[in-house]
Amino acid sequence: MNQPYHVPVLLTESIEALDIRPEGTYVDVTFGGGGHSRAILDKLSDQGRLVAFDQDADARANRPQDSRLLFVESNFRFLRSWLRYHGIEAVDGILADLGVSSHHFDSEQRGFSFRFDGPLDMRMNQRAQMTAAELVNSYESEALTTIFRTYGELEAPHRITQCIERARTEAPLTTIGALIEAVSPVTPRGSESKFLAKLFQALRIEVNGEMEALKMMLEQARKVLRPGGRLVVITYHSLEDRLVKNFMRSGNFEGRAEKDFFGRAQTPFDVLTRKAVVPTPEEIERNPRSRSAKMRVCVLKEPVE
Repeated sequence: MNQPYHVPVLLTESIEALDIRPEGTYVDVTFGGGGHSRAILDKLSDQGRLVAFDQDADARANRPQDSRLLFVESNFRFLRSWLRYHGIEAVDGILADLGVSSHHFDSEQRGFSFRFDGPLDMRMNQRAQMTAAELVNSYESEALTTIFRTYGELEAPHRITQCIERARTEAPLTTIGALIEAVSPVTPRGSESKFLAKLFQALRIEVNGEMEALKMMLEQARKVLRPGGRLVVITYHSLEDRLVKNFMRSGNFEGRAEKDFFGRAQTPFDVLTRKAVVPTPEEIERNPRSRSAKMRVCVLKEPVE
């Protein structure tokens, strides 16, 4: 039996959060295996419309044959441009599931998982130039250390960098196995999987420009949502969640809301999730990769007259 491309996380909760209008226009900026998109289509009438984004060419094969679906093979950082290109000025809801597809983790050739000794790739978009191998072999010491500290939240990131620099002077690091061997002197015994997961996360985020893309998408989401439109975002690590939480609460990534003359906070959204929604124990048992998921939801406010 073939493994599913991706098991949709918080499926029921996210579809309910969108509060779908049957004749509305919605965007799934992370199509992947199409699980969330199919659930949205199930709620739409013949007049409804769904735009689905995915930069991975493999995802195209998962498209349902549905005249209400427009599939855009592009990074969601270009959300507004593509919507305008297709004559769409405003939408009723946007869904983003920021998790890496099971398809990617389970593919030896894509280089996302330390369970396999494949090429050190990690590109979501196979047409992109920068691979994880090019990164670890070309980035200077300070840049590597910053990536491990910021995106991996790893302890002693300079020591990891030193190991990589030492190894790459002898031979380029082109495989997952070579990287794991290079950092073995600083890999904590008994916590190997946790350490490597953080290391691979840091490299993946940098290779794919994930944090910058997320910021760009959120800023554009604010511009393309209709008043009353909903933004639903599922994150999987604290860096993403912090950005999303701050943006929904304040309209910026620092979390500082502007105030009017009377000291009242001027925020573009009403936040519907004071605490993030997380998977149930039953969902985590069915799909262990959902365990770190957090969903936040907000509504774009009506303009003040």
